[in-house]
Amino acid sequence: MKKDEIIRVLKILIRNKLSLLGIIIILALIITALFAPFIAPYPNQAKGEPNPEEKLQPPSSKHWFGTDYMGRDVLSRVIYGARISLLVAVAVVSLGLLIGVPLGLLAGFKGGVVDAVVMRVTDIFLSFPPLLLALLISVTLGRGLENVIIALAVSWWPWYTRLIRGMAISIKEKPYVEVAKSMGISSWKIIGRHILPNAISPVIVQGTMDMGSAILEASALSFLGLGVQPPTADWGLMVSQGKDYLLNYWWYPTFPGLAIFITVLAFNLVGDVLREILDPRLRRRFL
Repeated sequence: MKKDEIIRVLKILIRNKLSLLGIIIILALIITALFAPFIAPYPNQAKGEPNPEEKLQPPSSKHWFGTDYMGRDVLSRVIYGARISLLVAVAVVSLGLLIGVPLGLLAGFKGGVVDAVVMRVTDIFLSFPPLLLALLISVTLGRGLENVIIALAVSWWPWYTRLIRGMAISIKEKPYVEVAKSMGISSWKIIGRHILPNAISPVIVQGTMDMGSAILEASALSFLGLGVQPPTADWGLMVSQGKDYLLNYWWYPTFPGLAIFITVLAFNLVGDVLREILDPRLRRRFL
């Protein structure tokens, strides 16, 4: 990255303090997930070990987030839950991109029958609300983290296909692409060297925002009992287990719920600043 580009990025970050906060939150979340065994006060309880002598204890100096119905430290389980949430977010978005981006590039560049077939299949998937489709797939495949990732990825890829197809259709009409075609360069090289680099920016922005949405929907599946199963620490599962205790033991579902809220918000804030950084029209304001 050139010096002027670095200065431009820094100007954007300084101007958009909320997005900078989002970056800090995500970095802190990644560090927390990587070093969870060393950060969690009670790692064994985070893995599911019960502690019945201290069940449903309120927040204190010993248990900052209180304890759950089995006496396990809620803070430790929230910290370990960050691992599951980040894994789901990265896996779902990565699989969605691996499926959706090549199909969208192929459909947009080739056009004709290829475009028609790809987009009709895409329309079939888009006709279902993403969460409903993920719910149906999860019921079919069964419970478990792997099945949640597959279910969400299957419901996610069509959005990337449609997005990058539109970009590919626009870019393939550019003069430099026409020149490459006239020189006999293969379609795959044109797609890889000219179409993809110029079409990927909005996909990166959308993928960043979708990480938050993936965490939210995975938590929803866990809340319904179709996602991660006990004793694994998962934010959605913790909210589900704690919902019946909300009135008398508010800390039990509240802290994992806040973790979901803050993480989703952080990814959306980072997506906003990436849009400003990657969009040439928005970058001109900082020249």
